[in-house]
Amino acid sequence: MRVTRPVRFGSLILGFVVAFAAAAMPPQSSRRAGPSTPETPAPAASSTVAAAQPIAVAGQTRQLSLSDMGGYETVKLRGVDPTTTLNVSVRNDEVVTAARLKLVYTYSPSLIYALSHLKIYLNGEVIATLPLDKDSAGGTVRKDIDLDPRLFTDFNRISVQMIAHYTMDHCEDPYHSTLWTDISPETSLALTTSDIALPNSLALLPAPFFDRRDNRSLNIPFVLPAQADPAVLRAAGVVSSWLGALADWRGARFPVSAAPPADSHAVAFALPNAHPDGVNLTDLKGPTVLVMPNPASPPESGRKLLVIAGRDAKELQQAADALVLGQVSMSGDRALVNAIDLGPERKPYDAPNWAPVDRVVTFKELVTDPSQLEAAGFNPPAIRVKMRLPPDMFAWARNSVPLDVHYRYTAPSSYNDSVLNVGINDQLLRSVRLRPLDTSAADRQFNVPLLSGNVSRGAEEIRVPALRIGSNNEFQFQFHMDSQKTGLCVSTATNSARAAIDPDSTIDFSQFVHYTSMPNLAFIASSGYPFTRMADLADTAVVMPDAPNAKDQEAFLALLGRMGRMSGLPALRVSVVPAASIDTVKNKDLIVIGTGSAADLLGKWGKGMPMVIERSQNQLQLREQSRGAPGTVGSVDVSVNGPMAALVGFESPYARKRSVVALEANASDRLMDVLDVLGDDARVGEVRGDLTVVRQKVVVGLSAGETYDVGHLPWYAWLWVHISRYPVLMAIAGILAGLFVAMSVFWALGRIAARRLDR
Repeated sequence: MRVTRPVRFGSLILGFVVAFAAAAMPPQSSRRAGPSTPETPAPAASSTVAAAQPIAVAGQTRQLSLSDMGGYETVKLRGVDPTTTLNVSVRNDEVVTAARLKLVYTYSPSLIYALSHLKIYLNGEVIATLPLDKDSAGGTVRKDIDLDPRLFTDFNRISVQMIAHYTMDHCEDPYHSTLWTDISPETSLALTTSDIALPNSLALLPAPFFDRRDNRSLNIPFVLPAQADPAVLRAAGVVSSWLGALADWRGARFPVSAAPPADSHAVAFALPNAHPDGVNLTDLKGPTVLVMPNPASPPESGRKLLVIAGRDAKELQQAADALVLGQVSMSGDRALVNAIDLGPERKPYDAPNWAPVDRVVTFKELVTDPSQLEAAGFNPPAIRVKMRLPPDMFAWARNSVPLDVHYRYTAPSSYNDSVLNVGINDQLLRSVRLRPLDTSAADRQFNVPLLSGNVSRGAEEIRVPALRIGSNNEFQFQFHMDSQKTGLCVSTATNSARAAIDPDSTIDFSQFVHYTSMPNLAFIASSGYPFTRMADLADTAVVMPDAPNAKDQEAFLALLGRMGRMSGLPALRVSVVPAASIDTVKNKDLIVIGTGSAADLLGKWGKGMPMVIERSQNQLQLREQSRGAPGTVGSVDVSVNGPMAALVGFESPYARKRSVVALEANASDRLMDVLDVLGDDARVGEVRGDLTVVRQKVVVGLSAGETYDVGHLPWYAWLWVHISRYPVLMAIAGILAGLFVAMSVFWALGRIAARRLDR
């Protein structure tokens, strides 16, 4: 793919950063800069839009809680680990003008207060010292600390260090129980920022529409033409899935409007006969991606509009595909797409966010930086390694997963209580005693970057129970380095304890197969399965109402954004059809936005669905869960006048082993209730079974319908799995197996006896 205005990407970004930082920040509130660099002017504006000047405008104040800064529970400062660090990020289109830390803490009542205090750092600079006095000891203390805004950069570290003493003796024990301070979860940071008007440059993408420094949920309005057809919606879905993949754990929502909003950045999709007010497309020459000031916002606000345009729906799709695949090659304020190639078809289960399950996986493939596998201190935070897996993993041949862990650590001088605790999903797998260094066998050479000494390394092969592994997993490796003191004044503590998990540690799922029972909405909620089985959604079609409204479109964009989050890849090959054209996608897995004409379609399928929701009437079918002969237990048909929404899963009426997931509601705006549950980490676990009903704040998951199996098993595994479902057949199989073994032994013994007689 080629673009119309190529420039050097690195120098352009550097120039932009220096330009708007120098021009936008007054001396008393400017960010601390590094070595000076030549200023690079912003690219000239095209005839369509005018370039925004990098000026700072009025912003807002937001409150960051302790958890927002990386402290997920009470932070405990102790004598051997007296420092904690909180992380604060600032968007690249914002500048900090004021910051106030509200520190809430409690400290020991048994200190020498004249020698004890807290030191507050911002990016290595001492901001304040807080004395630990006798009057407040043992109680809750609240202090407001003003932080110098000039010290803030893009990524910031606020550190709190405890300097505490309990005796004047030079043999003071740093492990003494009186040396403690607890920082409360009520601690917060009030951060006041002003917006910066960035240049109109595609080289800055995905900023300012998505900024990785912003830990908040992504909320970007999409501006769609009135009566947007499926082709336009498909282009919008590709972009929303791309943004959803970028947002990842933050989550993403995409409100839909017909005109650009005045209070935020936005993404617009435009055709010559259907484009937002203020967007001039008279000189459109093909698939085009451009960034311009938001015409609905004041020029000084810095709000931007990302426009994806084409002369027809096909070119609009090409522009969307080019944006998500080739934005790193774009620069200037406009790019014309000359050609686009989606590449070869993807293979099942190759989503970038999923760990490979057909081979041994090393830990270095599961982290973005090897430093994530390192820890420092005597009781450091756990090393956490996240791992996403396909949810249909079936352990027919083994009931555990081999985890081969290699680790390094600063070895104690003698046996003590130094340990490594290995866990998964907050469940303990094994506790390993860390051995002391054997100086007689110690290696005298340093192996960079490994630590010295053979016995300061260890390896453990751990069998992880398969039942403890799900779609989203987290391994925890918690090192605890115990005191090496054997008596008073024998030694003193130093900050030399280091530990690391070797990046070549491995886990192996290659003996598992893909096989599971469906429908299972927990799979949809946790990993997007079965749709994300193909990472680009090549086997998925989204069925929309024939005349979708803004809420239907928002639900569609939010679901594709969630699929992008789960797979890590844009939905480049998804199909989007109106309900009237469903016959064209009968061989695919279906996502149905069940309002309007799509709700009528679900009504026709009612006999195969656990629940059908109409505007004022709900029908619920209940079935017994027997594998042998499932039948209907009963049904309920009620009229309601309150809000109701549901997520329903069932087998496609068009193709065996194909899945349908329908998002139903008795009004389009109630679709948001289901999306709110899917986006809430505290409630998403309640989505399960084949029917999840949402009634305002109440979420109920049921297994009400029939099940079906998807995936593939070897014939012998298939036979065993199906026999195991029927106790009588298992008993018969056991008897037959016993008779077969007995007859084989009898026959073998007879042959041996015959040979002896022949002699």
